[in-house]
Amino acid sequence: MKRTLALMALMALVLAACIAAPAAGPDTAPTAAKVAAEPVKLTLAMGYIPSVQFAPFYVAQEKGYFRDAGLEVTFRYGFESDLLKLVGTNELPFMIGSGEEVILGRSQGLPVRYVMRWYRKFPVVIFAKAEKGIRSPADLIGKKVGIPGLFGASYVGWEAVVFASGLDASKVTLQSIGFTQATAVNQDQVDAALDYVVNGPVQLRLAGQEVTVLAVSDYIDLPSNGIITNDQVIRTRPELVRALVQAVLRGLSDTLEQPDAAFQASLRAVPEAGGANEQVSRAIFDESLKLWRSDPGMLGLSDPVTWEKAAAFMKQMGLIQTAVAPADLFTNEFVR
Repeated sequence: MKRTLALMALMALVLAACIAAPAAGPDTAPTAAKVAAEPVKLTLAMGYIPSVQFAPFYVAQEKGYFRDAGLEVTFRYGFESDLLKLVGTNELPFMIGSGEEVILGRSQGLPVRYVMRWYRKFPVVIFAKAEKGIRSPADLIGKKVGIPGLFGASYVGWEAVVFASGLDASKVTLQSIGFTQATAVNQDQVDAALDYVVNGPVQLRLAGQEVTVLAVSDYIDLPSNGIITNDQVIRTRPELVRALVQAVLRGLSDTLEQPDAAFQASLRAVPEAGGANEQVSRAIFDESLKLWRSDPGMLGLSDPVTWEKAAAFMKQMGLIQTAVAPADLFTNEFVR
């Protein structure tokens, strides 16, 4: 009798909480999965092409971390500057991009905001063949330095080195070479070039060259790659932002703890990175791991001082015309 009364009470509670929930039989107790809402479909834009460089996101997808968070995520790839405009106008809710793009966008009136740090340091470097003897920015005087163009993270990285080191940029020939940095350096078309540390330098080493690298982050620390959204999404759908951030953090944590498994997940997500390209892909992945690792308890968190310094530097160097408040550029509320 007591058992019957207890079962009836439990059923009453379930019915009160879930209208039209099926009655519980002896083998079919109601579960959260049966009454859960449909997953929220959203697009997460990536500021690049499909690559093992996005391993933590592929891991989160494959292991069901997005699904666990109530999300059905589709990846979209493209140029950061184009994607930022779409996020800023709320045509897209989220993207993966670099911190300096947020500063540029905010200064132009786009209400974009950075909500999770992915890279622990700015990834742009100046690289050269070791035989060129380039060991410091001063060694670039009289040299030709290749750059994709006067835009994006590479250009901001160049201006950052000039700003922080006191290099006289008028004594350096900055040459636009498109995205051919490794080839241009290897064939001596330029003496050095700017690129992500996971790209040009890796390709040159695999070609058998000894390489020297000047990391922008050794001269000034700039906010790097992470998740970007806009103020409207944060204001109206904070639970959506938190769900995405926490799922990505799970993927990132797993990637750092089990890199071999994460690399294999990346190859399944990007099959063209395997086969004949697997050696290059693995070298890129291993270099990327160095950018993702963080101090204990700091995974995903932004440093306010880094944003303050970056905003001040970009205004002083004329990269932005309108000053921006650092507090408007990022938030850590969804990481904690």
